[in-house]
Amino acid sequence: MSWKAPLSRSVASPASGHVRWLAAGCAALAFVCGAVGQPASILKADDYRRYVEEFNRMEPETVVNTVPNSEAWAWMKERIPLFECPDAAVQEIYYFRWWALRKHLKRDASGRFVFTEFITKPRPISSALGHHLMEGRWLRDQQPFDDYVLYWLRGNEGKPQEHLHKYSSWLMDALCERYLVTGDKPGLVALLPDLVADYGKWESEKKLPSGLFWQYDVRDAMEESISGGRKAKNVRPTINSYMFGNARAVAAIARLANDEETARRFEQKAAELRKLTLEHLWNPAQQFFEVRREDGNFADVREELGFIPWYFNLPDDDPKYAKAWLQLADPKGFLAPFGITTAERRHPQFRSHGVGTCEWDGAVWPFATSQTLVALANALRNYPQNPLSTKDYFDAFLTYVKSQRYDGKPYIGEYLDEISGRWLKGRDPRSSWYNHSTFADLLIAGVIGLVPRDDDVVEVAPLLPHDAWSWFCLDGVRYHGRNLTVIWDRDGTHYGRGAGMRVFVDGKPLGQAEGLKPLKLHLPKDS
Repeated sequence: MSWKAPLSRSVASPASGHVRWLAAGCAALAFVCGAVGQPASILKADDYRRYVEEFNRMEPETVVNTVPNSEAWAWMKERIPLFECPDAAVQEIYYFRWWALRKHLKRDASGRFVFTEFITKPRPISSALGHHLMEGRWLRDQQPFDDYVLYWLRGNEGKPQEHLHKYSSWLMDALCERYLVTGDKPGLVALLPDLVADYGKWESEKKLPSGLFWQYDVRDAMEESISGGRKAKNVRPTINSYMFGNARAVAAIARLANDEETARRFEQKAAELRKLTLEHLWNPAQQFFEVRREDGNFADVREELGFIPWYFNLPDDDPKYAKAWLQLADPKGFLAPFGITTAERRHPQFRSHGVGTCEWDGAVWPFATSQTLVALANALRNYPQNPLSTKDYFDAFLTYVKSQRYDGKPYIGEYLDEISGRWLKGRDPRSSWYNHSTFADLLIAGVIGLVPRDDDVVEVAPLLPHDAWSWFCLDGVRYHGRNLTVIWDRDGTHYGRGAGMRVFVDGKPLGQAEGLKPLKLHLPKDS
């Protein structure tokens, strides 16, 4: 099971159960130590080289970090899972996003690997740290991300970087989610003292006497919003959901370390913060999680950040909370031609703050889209009361794919117009290749549905409507120290391995399902 609790259990459950891990012998050890190589059993890597060659030709390479364009395919071939599907745009953006991520890999002054956010700025920024870890967990070589975590937690002469807390973060939650893919228990447990201390620092900086956390909009990486401002100390669903997820993650890590006292202490923190969030940040009049301003009143605006509690499975499975998701499919709410808006479109202050100063008053931000799609995936899988469907998820995902173009070429930037799809920073170099969101994670864990778990079960729960694609293949995914392949072939004619969905481990059949239905299979103990 995932370390996150099923909704029928109390908030303390995910960390209180025994956390299991399947030791995969030498294969797992090699992976944790950074071994790479493409073990695809069905797809041929060089069939996808053409994408990278085209990306390299798109425009001049003005910034070169650790891996130049000329070496991009060699780097990707050794590290990424291969993927194909009948939708050419989805397939192209999949490879484009890995190509773009590679541009941000560099070394700091100590020689440690780090990832930048802006291609034009040399120093890492912590605002999208959780996204970086969620995306990067699917790469076969985890050494850069091991380094990156240590840069933030110990890179300041053995102490955390001073700018780690410049932005709110779900670092601890993302580390647990990464562990569910990599299986590096020793590496995660070794961070426990750092994470306990870091949580305590957040409490000393941002926790109110009420027990809730406050944050400036700008320090949530969400500037110029309708609900607040750069200097307003508001109680926000963002930081409170993050700290709930972080507390629960620390409890889970403490259980792995057999530290029962710390586990119980952080379970209690999570339980209390969950209770306070439900009591004080749910606006019953608006049927939405909302910001409370410094005067104690609700901001009375639905903003996309109101979906974030589901990113961490925080709400109850209750129809009153489920109604919030109806806003995602409403053109007066958050549904727009080029993505999920950051504020409801019916609000009188929608898109009222101008353009060019990082407005979160309605324009579409990939940062927020990534969070909302993870939250929706959780809502669809874990909340029977949810009113939306896999079609809603898939439609939003395809719109996200459509948005990632500039002058007809693949592109990822800061934020865009919800109607035209125009990138609002234009060709500003800081916006190009903006490393501030996820894509592969949304495809692998969302659309394809490989749901990371802490036991020896391979769970595949696609969020793909049955009539959407007649086939796909995700090949060479390194998971729990093994190599996984997931294929869907509606009538069995595309891959010639039988009709339905099939899972292979290390190139050998593991199990199958007739349709795109949730599938749970046990990993074999032999390699």
